[in-house]
Amino acid sequence: MEQLGYRVGVEDIAERIARHGPDREIFVAENDRGVVGWAAVCIEEGFVEGRLAWIEGFVVDERARSSGVGSLLLDAVEEWARVHRCGAMRVQSNVIRERAHAFYERHGYAKLKAQFAFRKTL
Repeated sequence: MEQLGYRVGVEDIAERIARHGPDREIFVAENDRGVVGWAAVCIEEGFVEGRLAWIEGFVVDERARSSGVGSLLLDAVEEWARVHRCGAMRVQSNVIRERAHAFYERHGYAKLKAQFAFRKTL
């Protein structure tokens, strides 16, 4: 996750994994070097969009990119969403991640809009 600029402690991740329920799943890709990617997905049922699957996080180790790992993870996430009766997938990607945008577009995802994300710490 640090390769993409996210600094999250191992304890925080372990705690989140322990709390995840039936509407959330985490997929991990490994090779002979160990973990080379992961994807986290959850079900959302929004008032406007209805039931869909949201890719919460998606990371492929920079040394494993363009090797098919991302495609395998995305296939697994999408199949999980189908099994859980989600009518669509949603993913957000930082505007600077042009390579990621091209990846999603190659897999049938369409850009919907550009927007600002706001956050308030409580």
